[in-house]
Amino acid sequence: MVSPKQLISIIESSLLGQTPRTSAQRIELLHAIRHSLPSLKSLLAYPPPKPSDRAEVQSKEVRLPDVGSIPLDDQDVQIALKLSEDLHLNEINCVRLLISANQERGLLGREPVEIFRLAAGLWYTERRDLLTSIYMMLRAVVLDQGLEADLIADIQRNLEDLLHSGLRQRLINLIKELHREEPTGFGGPSSERYILDSRGALVERKAVISRERIILGHCLVLSILVERASPKDVKDMFFVLKDCAKEFGVSTDPLQHQITYSLLFSLVIAILSDALSAITDKVPVLSHDASFRREFKDIVMVSGNDPIVEGFVDCVRLAWAVHLMLLCDGNDAQDDIDSTISNDIYPCLTVVFTNNIFKFWLDKVLQTAAYQNDDEDMVYMYNAYLHKQITCFLSHPLARDKVKEAKEKAMAMLSPYRIIATHNEMNDVSGQTQETSAMTQPPFVSLLEFVSEIYQKEPELLLGNDVIWTFVKFSGEDHTNFQTLVAFLKMLSTLACKPEGASKVFELLQGKSFRSIGWSTLFDCLSIYDEKFKMALQSPGAVLPEFQEGDARALVAYLTVLQKVVENGNPIERKNWFPDIEPLFKLLSYENVPPYLKGALRNAIAVFVHVSPVMKDTIWRYLEQYDLPVVVGPSAGSGGHSVDTQVYDMRFELNEIEARSEHYPSTISFLNLLNTLIAEERDVSDRGRRFICIFRFIYDHVFGPFPQRAYADVYEKWQLVIACLKHFQMMLSMYDIGEEDIEIVTDQPTLSVVAKPSMVNMQLPVIELMKDFMSGKTVFRNMMGIILPGVSFLITERTNQIYGKILEKAVLLSLEIILLVMERDIVVSDFWRPLYQPLDVILSQDHNQIIALLELVRYDFQPQIQLCSIKILSILSSRIVGLSQLLLEIKAASGLIEDYAACLELRSEDCQNIEDSSEDPGVLIMQLLIDNIGRPAPNMTHLLLKFDVDIPIERTLLQPKFHYSCLKVILDVLDKLSRPDVNSLLHEFSFQLLYELCTDPLTSVPTMDLLCSKKYKFFVKHLNSIGVAPLPERNSGQALRISSLHQRSWLLKLLAVELHTADTTNSVHRETCQSILAELFGQKLVERGINYDISTYDKNVTDIATSSSTNRSKILEMLEIIQFESPDITLKSSQFVSSVKFASLAEDILANPGTSERGVYYRSERGDRLIDLASFRDRLWQKFNLINPQLSSFASETELNEIREAIQQLLRWGWNYNKNLEEQAAQLHMLTSWSQIVEISASQKISFIENRSEVLFHLLDASLNASGSSNCSLKMSQILTQVGLTCMAKLRDERFAFPGGLNSDTVTCLDIIMAKRLSNGACHSILFKLIMAILRHESSEALRRRQYALLLSYLQYCWHMLDPDVPSTILQFLSDDEQDNGDLNLEKIDKDQAELAHANFAIMRKEAQSILNLVLKDATQGSESAKTVSLYVLDALICIDHDKFFLGQLQSRGFLRAHLLNISNFSFQDGLFSLDSMQRICTLEAELALLLRISHKYGKSGAQVLFSMGSLEHVASCRTLNLQMKGNVQRFDTRIGMNLSVNVDKQRMIVAPILRLVYSLTSLIDTSELFEVKNKVVREILDFVKGHQLLFDRILREDLSDADELTMEQINLVVGILSKVWPYEENDEYGFIQGLFGMMCTLFSRDPDVFASTQSSRSEIQLKAEASISRLCFSLSSYLYFLVTKKSLRLQVSEAPTDYRASAGCQPPTLTLLVFFLGTMTTAIERAAEEKYILLNKIKDINELARQEVDEIINMYVPHDCVSSPENIHKRRYIAMVAMCQIVEHKNRLIMLLLLLMQNLMNIVLAHFQDSAYISDYSHSMKVIAHSTQLDANEDLHTLCQNSIPVLERLEALREDKTGQSLKIFGRLARSLKEIAIQKLST
Repeated sequence: MVSPKQLISIIESSLLGQTPRTSAQRIELLHAIRHSLPSLKSLLAYPPPKPSDRAEVQSKEVRLPDVGSIPLDDQDVQIALKLSEDLHLNEINCVRLLISANQERGLLGREPVEIFRLAAGLWYTERRDLLTSIYMMLRAVVLDQGLEADLIADIQRNLEDLLHSGLRQRLINLIKELHREEPTGFGGPSSERYILDSRGALVERKAVISRERIILGHCLVLSILVERASPKDVKDMFFVLKDCAKEFGVSTDPLQHQITYSLLFSLVIAILSDALSAITDKVPVLSHDASFRREFKDIVMVSGNDPIVEGFVDCVRLAWAVHLMLLCDGNDAQDDIDSTISNDIYPCLTVVFTNNIFKFWLDKVLQTAAYQNDDEDMVYMYNAYLHKQITCFLSHPLARDKVKEAKEKAMAMLSPYRIIATHNEMNDVSGQTQETSAMTQPPFVSLLEFVSEIYQKEPELLLGNDVIWTFVKFSGEDHTNFQTLVAFLKMLSTLACKPEGASKVFELLQGKSFRSIGWSTLFDCLSIYDEKFKMALQSPGAVLPEFQEGDARALVAYLTVLQKVVENGNPIERKNWFPDIEPLFKLLSYENVPPYLKGALRNAIAVFVHVSPVMKDTIWRYLEQYDLPVVVGPSAGSGGHSVDTQVYDMRFELNEIEARSEHYPSTISFLNLLNTLIAEERDVSDRGRRFICIFRFIYDHVFGPFPQRAYADVYEKWQLVIACLKHFQMMLSMYDIGEEDIEIVTDQPTLSVVAKPSMVNMQLPVIELMKDFMSGKTVFRNMMGIILPGVSFLITERTNQIYGKILEKAVLLSLEIILLVMERDIVVSDFWRPLYQPLDVILSQDHNQIIALLELVRYDFQPQIQLCSIKILSILSSRIVGLSQLLLEIKAASGLIEDYAACLELRSEDCQNIEDSSEDPGVLIMQLLIDNIGRPAPNMTHLLLKFDVDIPIERTLLQPKFHYSCLKVILDVLDKLSRPDVNSLLHEFSFQLLYELCTDPLTSVPTMDLLCSKKYKFFVKHLNSIGVAPLPERNSGQALRISSLHQRSWLLKLLAVELHTADTTNSVHRETCQSILAELFGQKLVERGINYDISTYDKNVTDIATSSSTNRSKILEMLEIIQFESPDITLKSSQFVSSVKFASLAEDILANPGTSERGVYYRSERGDRLIDLASFRDRLWQKFNLINPQLSSFASETELNEIREAIQQLLRWGWNYNKNLEEQAAQLHMLTSWSQIVEISASQKISFIENRSEVLFHLLDASLNASGSSNCSLKMSQILTQVGLTCMAKLRDERFAFPGGLNSDTVTCLDIIMAKRLSNGACHSILFKLIMAILRHESSEALRRRQYALLLSYLQYCWHMLDPDVPSTILQFLSDDEQDNGDLNLEKIDKDQAELAHANFAIMRKEAQSILNLVLKDATQGSESAKTVSLYVLDALICIDHDKFFLGQLQSRGFLRAHLLNISNFSFQDGLFSLDSMQRICTLEAELALLLRISHKYGKSGAQVLFSMGSLEHVASCRTLNLQMKGNVQRFDTRIGMNLSVNVDKQRMIVAPILRLVYSLTSLIDTSELFEVKNKVVREILDFVKGHQLLFDRILREDLSDADELTMEQINLVVGILSKVWPYEENDEYGFIQGLFGMMCTLFSRDPDVFASTQSSRSEIQLKAEASISRLCFSLSSYLYFLVTKKSLRLQVSEAPTDYRASAGCQPPTLTLLVFFLGTMTTAIERAAEEKYILLNKIKDINELARQEVDEIINMYVPHDCVSSPENIHKRRYIAMVAMCQIVEHKNRLIMLLLLLMQNLMNIVLAHFQDSAYISDYSHSMKVIAHSTQLDANEDLHTLCQNSIPVLERLEALREDKTGQSLKIFGRLARSLKEIAIQKLST
């Protein structure tokens, strides 16, 4: 069975939605109705208490069929039994109620009475849902709601079945039973009186029951129109009506009155509809039952003593008489029946007219607040059947005779005229004096007023109603007294409430339909009295004649008809109806004219203001001529002296005449007329100064003392207040405050002080109002006096009093004025302090004022009041620091929390779409919450969302089910996502609010914990519900489409926040992240680095993962959703209008830079800059009037229509522009959010997913597809390209990352080689689509920069098919034991890589011309950043080049020469360390890199190309080499408002690249041309060196002991260059040779640890340092070898006997030092070979190593931040294996370098040993020296040989299996040298 909650939800979504019902909705609705029929048939009938069930509950264990055994404690038992007793419910059902209450709201920690009230509230909510479901079904059938006919027929069949089964009898019985004081009704004497409703508010049980009875009564009324009432139904309703009528007179509760009305109208409709069915040949029920007619006649004609009961019975008698009349008309053939019925009709009519039932209808029903405040649709139906009743009544001959008789009696009994002697008697605005009111009103007058009242409510019922118009003609004849005339004219004014009726009434009174009634009578009477008064004034001492009351009343009635006719008449026709309205003004200035007549005159005049602008000007002129003046004087309450001469002005009339009678019609009408005129003013240049006297009159004499005045009619009091408030509102809204006003305001006197007239005329109303509010004076106090009684008082007055609606309007105007003041007070308060303070400061002086303003959000009768209250809270929350604490202190917080939640919930349940989001209370509340999030805690967002403000916000445990708050409502709204067409903005801002909460530092943790909890499972649920749902069509629902895009955007951002910030050590967040990823990417889940059994997951997560593995990736589906063609916002307004003149005006308005300031543009709630259509329209009219000032007055109707049509077209264009702009922004917003979650998932959480490379490829492929699409805008393409960059970078990372999806503990070579690799076809697809994206038609430099970066990243990916950290030799070694696996074929891998490279080149070559055109254009004409990246693209193209294709292209286009010129012309225009210079240096670095790439790629041929173009000369002329080496770039980043400092290292960016380039050119030096002077390469390089001697000298002097990597590279480059070219230089005046020799002596004397450390752990920096120092030693040894072999340099055997330290810098190293260095190198190579050998064995046996050994390897070779301790053994082995492979590769390179170095050293020594001349010369020179030093040369040689032999023997012992290098030549050299050394020893 469907629960009541589900039933009401389905019915609301199906029947109240604005969109057409889908087939699924209809099926769901009918299915729910059918399954709910049993509960609907037994409406509100629940199982009663049972002793057995009571005993089971008392046993503290209850067994429920669908739940099982439920244990209860003592409190549960007590509450369940109390529920059973108080509600007459079965005890087991009460236990169910407690279970539901715990599930819905949580009972832990609540008091027993609170639990009872909460459970009872849920039960009553269930009852209400059931009743409302029936009510909505009945409404759907009876009322025209635009539903499909077949759907209505299906619902009607179900309702008819219910009614046949006794539902109507159940409704009648419930109305009666629920009124009893027993458990099934209001409750017994001991029952709990209160319950908690759905929002947690305490409500009286009696009020809930009364509301149920109202719904039952409405259902009863509607059921009559679905199925005819039976005789029993009619009799039962009649008796229940009499019972309710007995309490009608003693009860003031409007709900009780409305229940009585529903019973009355049920009877009336039942009786009339049955008779009307007889006429339409439908089968009647009552009409064919003669026995019922007799029986009911006897019942209804019985008289009683209670006048109220008799009045309601008389109403039924009238309906019964009409029923009988209809039967007579429908049974023409049966004369005997007709005569019987006619005999029954007459007694009924006699009673009706005798008791004047029409008067009862008016006084007790139609004119009561209860009736007027009833449901609008029900009131419409009531009036419709009253219309049918009166129409049938007046159309029957018997009734017409009775009406004629009543008219004749009325004419005979009423006196024609009375003379009004005093003003005290003129006290009734409606036109009745006390004496007249006391008289008994004739039935005929009551009938006229009854007809008026019916059609005043529903004037459209007059259309085609000939009976009423016939009655009008009859009743308008032969009036002999003013009472009937007034009643008749009042009826005419009612009939003129529609254009058709207004035209008819005008024609009736214009023609000769009536002898004495017409427009001429009105104007003649006015003129006659004017002449009479003029004549009296001309006579000295004459007294003005008194006004006859009859004439005054008749004139008021005439003027009311005139007002309605003009007000509702056709705008074109009415211009010609009353050309001369001057008579309406002539009586205004006479003192003896009754005030109510003056009020009627001014009300009539006011409607002419809108007839035409000419008429408005005429009215101003006549008012100044005829009406009473406004004299500025002291206020009523001030102590100022009055003027000496009493002037009869408005002040006098108000304070002396109207105040005495306590009626104020003249003042009210005067203010309303002025307000109407002022509202039409368009000239605001004087800022209201011309209205200052009117303002002062209102301020001083009307609004100021209004609370102290006495009022005979409270309705007039609020009319007066509203007129004043409207005036104040206009002054504030129409006029601005200028700067000059702010400056001089303190010099002006305040309003409370009587100022001189000249000073008053200089005042401005808007300034005076601002001063009043900002000082808390008169207007502010009185306005707050209207609001301070509170919302409860306002609700009571609104529902119980006739004046409730205008009191409501007064409150609304007060709130709007407060908002207007708050818009301006901050601007002026800084200038006006301390005399005037901002309004929030004034309000804070009395906290009750703030509470009164804020609690109005609870007032749901008028949404505008709620809106104003919300806006005021929004302003106050931004101004008053600590507002939330203030509300907590004054105990107002809890009520405000519930009120805002209720308002939000009510809005979410609304079925009507609100077009203007600024008028949507739900949107305003959401914006209030969003705006307050970042304000100091605790703020209003924390309070309204029920964060715990008593503790730090971040420690809050959110419990939305326990606390009723906006958070609960928001989560419920998002859980249902119902009525998307109505609630789309609410859904959107709800997602945005949650996102803001999740990103705020204080609220993020509580909110994320709540959303990730198992109760909500928020993320995955909504990803499925809205993430991939189809977008609404643009044509049918563009607003919904826009909001849907934004909803997905905020949802994706929420997902991204969770993925980015989630603590994965927390199981809840980890499972949430895994479920999100599984849903997004449709992949299985893996745990990062841990062998994870998926069975340990939460079952739902597992299900998601399993299903997602077979489903399509939602992330790609969402990208497809975004890929639609953006709406065009470039369409000009000129394309929408035919006239160029109109289009140019619109363009001028919109293009004016100042328009945004003046309001043509505005920022939407989403931040979009849109056209304000209302302001745009007004500005267009202003433009037209400026061009043609006489347009409004003298333009023809054709011209005006043309302008109106053009403006309408422009407004349609503006509307389309706004919507298209919003849609485009929404599309971009969703794409941005999509990119965020993709980038976060790819960069941070990709390890949770299997097949990562596949996922990344699909994302990259989809991004490139979308980016290259014609539907993709530039901004979207940039975002998509950025996503592609992230995916490509992650693909590169994942290419050789740990294969986390494997479950084995072993590591194989396959893990390293083939872990994740895209196929060649996939790579080709990426490149092809990327090229298409680059070559797209619409592009920009910013987009291409990203695309170039993506291209570079792709090419880098393709260059490394194998892990670059693991050399192929190591892989070959590892694969020796795995030869059976075909995937380990390294040759095949090499072949694939070669094929990929060729294919990449082929693809690029195919589009080479287009690509090069773009790249070269950016490289030469783009910005510096574009040039830089373009040069790197050219660098990459050179890398993949074949057959010098791209090099030839660059040469043929002249790019390389231009490139070199740029280098030589490089300069710093803005200083070295400016941001622009920094970017220029980056470009220079890229230019040098391109040249170096050409040299490296093409070898000597490439270097030759560069050299031939004069590259050395260009580089040498570059001025950057001689500038300061380092500095800082200071710049201000406007995006974040901070100064940024960037280090500029010229060593890295300029010097090193230039040195690399020069070094590459040394490859052109041919050693065969050693002594060739013509060697141009050598000569130019030497010139370069000499030209930069300081640079080379500085680098050579660097301290090697603490040199960093870059310094070591530069030293290597300098030594390499010098070693290649300096031997050709004969002159050593530069000292480079001594520098090189000194470096040799320093390095060659180092310890072996410098070259091969023995430390247990070494960093990557240390390993690179070993390689750098070894490479430097090799370069030096090569230079020394060159000097020894080519330049015949001979070294000393040992140090000279002189002071070596003084001359070592100028001497080459000795042979002894070389032998010592050779020994050092031998030690180093032995260490390296041994370490490599050990590592290779460990790599081979990696799977056999224990975890401890693996950890030792990791600790030794892997940085600590690269691995975490919890990683599983599989991953740790993998990490250790890769690390060891890297070390082995380093050792390989080091060993090779050391072997070459030692080979040079041995060759140098060998050259000396083999040179016999050197030996003899050395011995001779040593003997000469020994003569004085006693040294022996032979001994030095012997020592050298002795020291070298052990070293050479160790070198001979080196093994190839350890070094990994071929040692044949090396060993032969070592043996030869050893043999020579031995020979030397023997000689």
